[in-house]
Amino acid sequence: MSVLNVDGREIPLDSDGYLVNLQDWSRPVAEALASRESLSLESAHWEVLDLLRAFYDEFQLSPANRPLIKYVALKLGPEKGNSLHLNRLFKGTPAKLAAKLAGLPKPTNCL
Repeated sequence: MSVLNVDGREIPLDSDGYLVNLQDWSRPVAEALASRESLSLESAHWEVLDLLRAFYDEFQLSPANRPLIKYVALKLGPEKGNSLHLNRLFKGTPAKLAAKLAGLPKPTNCL
């Protein structure tokens, strides 16, 4: 298990870099997680991360790629809810990386 240091707090991470305690998530935590992935979060990222957190609140699970794409298309429109846009934002692994940055569990059917 590793630890993420954010604002003087030690946030435990599992072996894949996901939060051990979902309640530890905050925007600064997301920024620190993104930094570990060499990613700088911009408004387009936050739009998807906020949507993903809403999805988790509603369904209590992290979506795999296809449901994520459908949900983003439903909520933000087809120009943002497509694999090309999400792959560009999240380095080709949108379901896994977006869930990690949103402080959610790893999607169950992602390797």
